[in-house]
Amino acid sequence: MAVKAYEDVDILWKDRKRWCGLPLSFTRYRIIRKPGKWLKLISDVGLLKSEVNEINLFRIDDLQVYQSLTNKFWGTGTVIVYSKDQNMPKLELKRIKDPYRVRNLLTELLEEDRAARHLVVGEMHGGMGMM
Repeated sequence: MAVKAYEDVDILWKDRKRWCGLPLSFTRYRIIRKPGKWLKLISDVGLLKSEVNEINLFRIDDLQVYQSLTNKFWGTGTVIVYSKDQNMPKLELKRIKDPYRVRNLLTELLEEDRAARHLVVGEMHGGMGMM
């Protein structure tokens, strides 16, 4: 990730989309933190040209884990992230290693980020929303 906007950041987690449990892909995922500023989930797809998508963690509404039988065999799965981000309402972290650990990490970081921003999440109107 050689983008200037991501200099001086802490990489809290990174992985690639996997094939048969091996990271043989040009799809990369990261959770990064700019200390005192923000926490972001980044999806970077491509080799010769790249499509980079990001979601600020405090915008995440819900997380889901999907694991097929073959995913279970290889120890991989997909974490589906639903967010309030207009450009990226759904992001799939496809075939990553230890998907339940990643979901738990995202949940912990999400709570930490919301607390730092003094945001409260409430179950109102049938869904999650910030009050």
